Amino acid sequence: GAGGSIGTIGVQLAKYFGAEVTAVDSTMKLDMLRSIGADKVIDYTQEDFTKSGETYDVIFDIVGKSSFSGSIKSLKQNGRYLIANPTLSKMVRGKWTSMISSKKVITKMAKDNIEDLNFFKELIEAGKLKTVIDRRYPLEQTAEAHSYVDTGQKTGNVVITFGP
Repeated sequence: GAGGSIGTIGVQLAKYFGAEVTAVDSTMKLDMLRSIGADKVIDYTQEDFTKSGETYDVIFDIVGKSSFSGSIKSLKQNGRYLIANPTLSKMVRGKWTSMISSKKVITKMAKDNIEDLNFFKELIEAGKLKTVIDRRYPLEQTAEAHSYVDTGQKTGNVVITFGP
């Protein structure tokens, strides 16, 4: 959801570019999402955002668990549905949807480039992007860190530290 490592940056970038942001995640992450700029938060354990009647310019599905058809219906005309972790089915349906409607489905990963890295660096140095760190683990506890991430309960990032 929006409260993970990718989502927390996504919320902040969207706000930086002037978007009104609705962030979806579990109850325990909602306050943090408000603190980094989300205008509205939705607890997915209580409400399915695709059934609210709201429509969006962009839906960024980081986890890949949102209903494809519900997400498409929740897009405004010319809206974009970004799927960070698409199944083959969602990729095929996305291609078809993009061909036959004004709504576009994007399942490609961006390529690394130095301009983007420099842009992120500038935003971080200016205090416009803040990392959200849940826990830190020493290198020797990498397996435990992985286990914690696998619980799905982390907020933001888990960091592996090196040295003393």
